[in-house]
Amino acid sequence: MKKVVFSFLLVLAISFTVSAQEDEGNKNGDYSKWQIQLRGLVITPDESATIEAIGGDVDISSAFVPELDFTYFFSENWAAELILATSNHDVKAIGTAAGDIDLGDVWLLPPTLTFQYHFTGGALKPYLGVGVNYTIFYGIDEGPVADDIDYDSSIGLAFQGGLDFDLNNDWFLNVDIKKIFINTDATINATTALGATVGADVDINPLVIGFGIGRRF
Repeated sequence: MKKVVFSFLLVLAISFTVSAQEDEGNKNGDYSKWQIQLRGLVITPDESATIEAIGGDVDISSAFVPELDFTYFFSENWAAELILATSNHDVKAIGTAAGDIDLGDVWLLPPTLTFQYHFTGGALKPYLGVGVNYTIFYGIDEGPVADDIDYDSSIGLAFQGGLDFDLNNDWFLNVDIKKIFINTDATINATTALGATVGADVDINPLVIGFGIGRRF
């Protein structure tokens, strides 16, 4: 999976570099090379899990967090965006042979790089993007049942669509929607409570909806 993702991104990067070399717009000052945006995000997991031994599924809470991102334009239409945000989620195993189990909470740090195509013309500027995220799990609170929980880091695809609305030449409002694919193998040490260590294959796959303001430079 990693080789496929990075090969795909390499092809995109080469094509965007060629596009940038051919574009003459920036020589005439027709577009800004940098954008910085601050968004408020609603993160809603589309979760599912395969849990060893005790069966059941997983329930992961939604979150509302701020996000800061940076966009660099290779040409008037092609750009790359780095998305930076972190979120905290409550986790439960539900419908297991041992009933519902509170697994505490965990922080997710999923830096995401997307390559975008921006449609030009007028004050409304829609865009589409595709890229990759690398998710790190940290700040784990195991809850009242587990002795320890370990979450493997995840790499996956991300898809994006959005709309910029120009307030003037420098400032704009932004609406953005992303689908991020996150999968982790979780190892739950519940020896004290359940007498076992349980493994789970967990898909988180959140829908991320953001609204914010940005500035061009």
